[in-house]
Amino acid sequence: MEGPIRTSETDVQDMMLDMGERARRAAKQLASTTSEIRTAALTAMASSLLAAQQEVLDENAKDIEAAQAKGLSAAMIDRLRLTPERVEAICKSVTDIAKLADPVGQTTANWTVPSGLNISRVLTPLGVIGIIYEARPNVTADAAALCLRSGNAVILRAGSESLKSAKAIADALRQGLAKTGLDPDILQLVNTPDRAAVGEMLTGLSGQIDVIVPRGGKGLVERVQAEARIPVIGHLEGLCHIYVDKDADLQKAIDICVNAKMRRTGICGAAETLLIDRACAQAMLPAIAAALQDAGCELRGDKDTQTLASDILPATPEDWRTEYLDAIIAIAVVDGLPGAIDHIASYGTGHTEAIVTENDKTADDFLQSVDAAIVMRNASTQFADGGEFGMGAEIGIATGRIHARGPVGAEQLTVFKYVVRGDGQTRD
Repeated sequence: MEGPIRTSETDVQDMMLDMGERARRAAKQLASTTSEIRTAALTAMASSLLAAQQEVLDENAKDIEAAQAKGLSAAMIDRLRLTPERVEAICKSVTDIAKLADPVGQTTANWTVPSGLNISRVLTPLGVIGIIYEARPNVTADAAALCLRSGNAVILRAGSESLKSAKAIADALRQGLAKTGLDPDILQLVNTPDRAAVGEMLTGLSGQIDVIVPRGGKGLVERVQAEARIPVIGHLEGLCHIYVDKDADLQKAIDICVNAKMRRTGICGAAETLLIDRACAQAMLPAIAAALQDAGCELRGDKDTQTLASDILPATPEDWRTEYLDAIIAIAVVDGLPGAIDHIASYGTGHTEAIVTENDKTADDFLQSVDAAIVMRNASTQFADGGEFGMGAEIGIATGRIHARGPVGAEQLTVFKYVVRGDGQTRD
């Protein structure tokens, strides 16, 4: 795609600067295309990827073999693994994004001021987006599709553990772009595992990259946030809580807690801490704990939890601030809604927080008071996903307070400009 893998520092720098320049040229071409052309390109990308399914699976098998040889965790390998069903799901995600309303050019507000000027706020692409991710090959397609839908060029840097899979996916998507006459450099993948490439992207490539989106573990995101010289959209950790209120339906609570923790333990929307109202702990905690244990989850709890349920390991202060990404959950008994809100405020990372209750007033108080990008009632935290939100897909969950927050879909990859229309007005 970008030629042979290069290893020297100078070669990496030159390669990245060249990619940045090509991305900027492609972004300018993309800015002049219509929504219909972008939609056709997305459809062609999905078809091209589906046609290349076997090549993608073959390359993924090589990544899996290398990951197993390195002794990567089962959760990490699950994130990395592709199956025919998962490839088809990736293709469907691209197709779903093609069906989304195009955000580019949308007018979000319009008004006329006393001077007679008519002012519109209109969505416009960010430009060139750099996305750095780890062992999730599907991000290659999701990110490329969302960037195209929002009129942006993208430079992708996959982790070394998923590089072969990511390259196979990116090659197929670029073929789809070419079939519709668009510049394939709208989508570029960094074809080297050299970490120096990440450092180059964080500099902004001499102004060629407008924003960076990290998607991966804490170490990656910390580095990006610390070293980036350009704006960053992303989250550091997904330390998600579920609070089971005294007015919860027990079966709902069991189903939600087990799903939120155990459906896929390695995703950022997996629940890491379970909070239970003291008023219902004796009646509900043993059943919820048993269901989690039956599902293969290790439980770590405070003294009250250990008293009420069996086979509970003692929780340490570090457990309340740990994103396990594994079949482990910390449990605390709290003094009602105020206790739950205080615990979340102390240890939450602003990602996703959920309450299980049949009490409308309690639910509304929780949803209003808890400070997080996503707050939920009577639903698994595993729904914290752009695809589940009807966005087609996402390239991450943003927990910051500026620009994007929550699932980052196509609309979140735009900014706005003000379009002012006058009729000869001059200012006194």
